[in-house]
Amino acid sequence: HDALPIWQPEPMSLLDRINADIKVAMKARDPQRLGVLRMLKSAIDYTAIELKNDSLPEDVVIQVIQREGKKRNDSITQFEAAGRAESAADEAAELKILQEYLPTQLNPEELEALVREAIAETGASSRKEMGQVIKATAAKAAGRAEGKAISALAGKLLS
Repeated sequence: HDALPIWQPEPMSLLDRINADIKVAMKARDPQRLGVLRMLKSAIDYTAIELKNDSLPEDVVIQVIQREGKKRNDSITQFEAAGRAESAADEAAELKILQEYLPTQLNPEELEALVREAIAETGASSRKEMGQVIKATAAKAAGRAEGKAISALAGKLLS
């Protein structure tokens, strides 16, 4: 008789993982993690309502997580400037939780290779065409690099 195929579960979507982790945080009585994950789920739900789409694609969910991470980075900078180290530390802890849900970030060499590839594909030769290069690189990076880093590198390579 034929051997039965080994059943493999489908990989969890990012949203399913967040929902599962909310339950784990509730059971573990981890108020900080629970708060961050609930806020993230809320931001994802609002984005779904804005886009009038019940199920968001993974790349949009990643964009929401990145946007929330950027808010934390901005808050950390402002709290540090105001001398509020404790508040900055709280925001940093929240940022760390958010980063667990982002794809592994590209290292500088990988990012530079993507930017150079985008420059070659778009035929860009000056800073005037930087927008095309950034757009092409961001599409290839798929959430694995920050827009600021892509922009800075594209500007450096095109000047």
